[in-house]
Amino acid sequence: MTSDRSIPTPHPRVPNTLVERLAPLSRRLVLGAGAAGLILPGLARAQTAGAGAASDAINVSGAHNAPIPIALPAFTNASAGDSELGDQITQVITSDLDHCGLFRSIDPTSFVPNSITNGVPVWANWSILGAQALVTGSVTDQGGGQVRVEYRLWSIADQKQVQGTAYTTASSNWRRIAHIIADDIYQQMIGEKGYFDTRVAYISVSGPPTSPTRRMAIMDYDGANTRFLTSGRWMALSPQFNPARQQLAFVSFESNQPRVFLFDLQTGARSVVGNFGDMSFGPRFSPDGSALLLSVSRGGGAMIVKYDLGSRSQTALTDANSINVTPCYSPDGSKIVFNSDRDGSGDQQLFVMNADGSNVQRISYGSGRYAEPDWSPRGDLIAFTRLGSGGFGIGVMKPDGSGERILSQGYLEEGSTFCPNGRVIMFYRQTPLRIGNVSHLVTIGTDGFNERITPTPTDATDPSWGPLLS
Repeated sequence: MTSDRSIPTPHPRVPNTLVERLAPLSRRLVLGAGAAGLILPGLARAQTAGAGAASDAINVSGAHNAPIPIALPAFTNASAGDSELGDQITQVITSDLDHCGLFRSIDPTSFVPNSITNGVPVWANWSILGAQALVTGSVTDQGGGQVRVEYRLWSIADQKQVQGTAYTTASSNWRRIAHIIADDIYQQMIGEKGYFDTRVAYISVSGPPTSPTRRMAIMDYDGANTRFLTSGRWMALSPQFNPARQQLAFVSFESNQPRVFLFDLQTGARSVVGNFGDMSFGPRFSPDGSALLLSVSRGGGAMIVKYDLGSRSQTALTDANSINVTPCYSPDGSKIVFNSDRDGSGDQQLFVMNADGSNVQRISYGSGRYAEPDWSPRGDLIAFTRLGSGGFGIGVMKPDGSGERILSQGYLEEGSTFCPNGRVIMFYRQTPLRIGNVSHLVTIGTDGFNERITPTPTDATDPSWGPLLS
């Protein structure tokens, strides 16, 4: 049986993954004895230990201003003590939680020895460190390339277990299990879904500055497991995830004609979108994944077109009397934000219209030019690129244009994309060198704090943050 949360090609599939809810432990119970009978196929989201346990057990007020101190001792080998795989899993969980800026992992060198007895924390030893929560876990080799990864989340203040789950999966899938556990912890403690079990599509840039090779690539959100999806023979740009299918849209310069293509992540097959006769670019999927917005050049302008993936019908939502580009749906699909020079101001501005193209309203009024809007999955913010007197900047505003804030500014910063829960934005930053430049992917919170560079094997541009894997 193949997992419901299997990783599509080019990642290997995850065979026979089981999820078990673990019963809370008393001091007389050993970790793992008495696991609950609930066994689900696939990498399902973890089950809570009891109704209301998270909100009752962990106080998260102020987490956005004061990160939650959490202790994460290395996962052990259930039968032999230390575990190299357990160390790796713990490192990924710790990195995930630190990444979001809402947690502060406590230095393991400060841990008091022998602070877990028969699988239960010695509460005083963790309380003295200021830990609000503790995560314990183990890894057991099941044979045949399978491992069992078990973890428990504990509230130190209430001295009880909040969450307990075990996963049985292929040992090669350890990194994804770590991301799933981090998402579980995030959801229990913050009260909303995490974003760690996700992927990012981007454009890999390599070769000489005068003639770079631009390939479409995909990776885990933290930069691991990079796979190249195109050969680089033709330049690729602007990848975008379908939120409901294992599919990407992107722009390819095949035969020196920029057009939007679809790429199937399971089969590797690709196909051109429509037959517009002119250049098509700037693809973005509808929230249900059934349609695609794109721009099509006409004369000296560009119009926004809705392309139905099922019927292959095309509907023009704007005319081409001006430049109308980079459209993006609101999360409920009722509105579209886009970039245009239609109002004669001389600069590109942001506009919002109904999904059928009616009731167009300008929302950007700051100094400079606006481009590349991206609507947050939460619906509360629109991210954008602004080019003004201070250079390029990545900013956010409310959907009505109010509350504009610049989060980051530099020589060249573009291509903002939200993580699935809308708390973090990724973009790319280009920095000039003596010859050429270097481009990195960068993440930053929507509050403008917790900036981090995401490692990639080559220079990188045009990120698109995909949905939580299923």
